[in-house]
Amino acid sequence: MAGMASIALFHSVLGVRAGVLDAAGRLRAAGHDVLVVDQYGGRFFDDYAEAGAHAGSVGFPALMAAALEAVRDLPDGFVAAGFSNGAGMAEYVATRRRCAGVLLFSGALPVAVLGAPSWPAGLPAQLHTAAGDPLRSAGWAAQLADEVAAAGGELEAFEYPGEGHLFTDPGLPAEYDPVATEALWRHALAFCARVAG
Repeated sequence: MAGMASIALFHSVLGVRAGVLDAAGRLRAAGHDVLVVDQYGGRFFDDYAEAGAHAGSVGFPALMAAALEAVRDLPDGFVAAGFSNGAGMAEYVATRRRCAGVLLFSGALPVAVLGAPSWPAGLPAQLHTAAGDPLRSAGWAAQLADEVAAAGGELEAFEYPGEGHLFTDPGLPAEYDPVATEALWRHALAFCARVAG
């Protein structure tokens, strides 16, 4: 069906939490097929330091290899999406598979960090961040935007007021912003429908 996408959704360093499940539910409600990639085997965290230590113990090369393996059975033309650390996983997958688009929530990495020579030709992406996110790297986001443009694609960047890193996660009350979350999903669902169509 036109406008319906297959989407691989990667979690943040905290694992598959409420925000990831909410995201998958919103995408499915819009008619998309969603694969929630759980790189932690059901484990999740409330604390960034503890989660970061766990991710570090697994190792980022292993996480990236597992991300690519997780989408092995998806047909070309899927949308790679992810939160924070998972945004990096989505980018990594997109540099090694033929994707229709990339959705980045609270994270962006320059292509060189991913070990790729360049961004895929013409591949569109969308980035969503909070203006006051303490984990945000504006420099990396700007570099990625330049790399996407150089490859003939476009990186649409949306910035929301607030200071939450994972501001779409209702399970993180100190970070959650319901108004920004609704705005984000208006843009993100329009992007998915556009690249899938």
